[in-house]
Amino acid sequence: MPEVPKCELLKKYKMAVKKNRYKTTKQSQVGKKPSSDQQLIKTVQSIFDGSFLTRKTVISLLPFLLYLTLLAIIYIANSYEAERIIIESDRIKKELKELRYEFITTETELTSISKQSEVAKRLYPTGIKESTTPPCKILAD
Repeated sequence: MPEVPKCELLKKYKMAVKKNRYKTTKQSQVGKKPSSDQQLIKTVQSIFDGSFLTRKTVISLLPFLLYLTLLAIIYIANSYEAERIIIESDRIKKELKELRYEFITTETELTSISKQSEVAKRLYPTGIKESTTPPCKILAD
């Protein structure tokens, strides 16, 4: 076997140490948590490629998704109920307005019909006439 000079061995040793350091720094980074920028990039990337829809993730998010669905249903029902109340309120306002007009009309007719002269005109064809003598007091002993 040919003998290798010491300086070449030293160079190979240094190269091996550098490679080893590189591997150990890569391996030490595997255990660390990624920074917030890296997490954001991974999150956006998982949304775009659809990997966030894996079975494990969906099952873990199922209660939250059901909660959001319930809130959406309640929101829609509340909107329909509010519209129904507004429509009913408008209908009641119109009905109240019509009833007020009817009340005023009826009250005016009743006032005009109950005048003494109008009562006398209406009773004339039946033979009942207006009394010309004033009423008198009846005294009880």
